[in-house]
Amino acid sequence: MALTGLVTKAHSGFFTVHLDHDGRTLVCTAAGRLTNQKFESDALAVGDRVTVEDVASEGHSSGRVIARADRKLVLSRMDPIANTNQREIQQVIVANLDLCLFVFACADPKFAPRMLDRYLVGAEAQKLPAIIVATKVDLLGHAAAHALFRDYERIGYQVIYVSKKFEQDLTTPVTNPLDGYGVREVRVALQDKISVLTGKSGAGKSSLLNAMKPGLAQEVGEVSELLRKGKHTTVAPQLFQIDAHSWIADTPGLRGYAVWDVDDRELDGYFRDIAPLVSGCAYSNCTHTHEAKCAVRRAVASGALSAERYASFLKLREELAGHKRW
Repeated sequence: MALTGLVTKAHSGFFTVHLDHDGRTLVCTAAGRLTNQKFESDALAVGDRVTVEDVASEGHSSGRVIARADRKLVLSRMDPIANTNQREIQQVIVANLDLCLFVFACADPKFAPRMLDRYLVGAEAQKLPAIIVATKVDLLGHAAAHALFRDYERIGYQVIYVSKKFEQDLTTPVTNPLDGYGVREVRVALQDKISVLTGKSGAGKSSLLNAMKPGLAQEVGEVSELLRKGKHTTVAPQLFQIDAHSWIADTPGLRGYAVWDVDDRELDGYFRDIAPLVSGCAYSNCTHTHEAKCAVRRAVASGALSAERYASFLKLREELAGHKRW
C-alpha cells in the first residue's frame, strides 16, 4: 500500500520518513528510478514530501521511496564533493523550507554582521523567508541591542530580540514589551512550518531549542556528534518535531557553504539596501567598487547606505569573483 510522508533524515542512502496517516516512521531505501539518473541536484533530501511503500525487511530498511513531490523553496549549496570544473551539483540541505532563523548574539560572542550578511544573501538568492533572532539582549541592554540590528530592521527584516530571562520562567506574564522573553515570538514564527535554525557558535541556539521543546538541544547535539565521528564533510541535517505540524532543522555546517547559482555580477540584487540604488548608476555593468558615477558609492558617502553593509558587499563580491566559496 502506498503511503505519503515527510523525509526527516537522509543518511548514507537511507531515508527516515514520518508517515502522515499514523505518525509512524519508516527507514527507507529509494527506488532505482529515483537515484539511478544524472541529476543537477540531490534526488532526495530532508524535507521532501514522498510516497513510500511498506516492504518486507531488507537489511536496515522497512520501506521504499517510490516517488517525490515537486519541491517548493529549498536551502541548498554547491555540493563540495560532487562538483567538478565541468559540472556543478546542487546539494539540497533542506527541501520545502518555510523559514530560516539566523541566530546571533548581541555580545559574548561579539556580533558578527558580515557573517549575518552572508546568511541573508543565501536566503535572498533562494527566495527563502528569513528572521533574525538577536539573543543575549540583557548583556547590552535594549537600546544598544536595537542599535546593532537597526539597519536590518530598516530594510525590512524582522528581528526578534531574546533575553536570557526566558530561561528562568517561561510562564511569567509579560507586562512590559521591553522585558519580553522573545522566545514566545520565535515559537509563533515556527508554528506550522518547516524551519531551519543556524548561527554563530555560542549565540544561544541550544537554549532556544530547549525552549521550543525540552531536551531538543541534547537530541540535536547527539546527532551532530555522531556525524562528526563519521567524518562527514557534507551537511546532514535532521528534522526534529516540535509539535504535530511544526518541524525544525539545525544545520551547524551551514557556515561553510557556497551559495548556489550566484556570481559576483548578481550580488547587488541580493542586498535589499543596495538593489534599489543600482538603477541610479551611470553604467549598467557598474561594479560599485570604484566607478565615479556610482549611486551605491554616493549613498555610502551620504550616509544613506550603511558603510558596514557596503563593506560586507565588497568582501563577498571579491570572494565570488575569485571563486572563493563561503
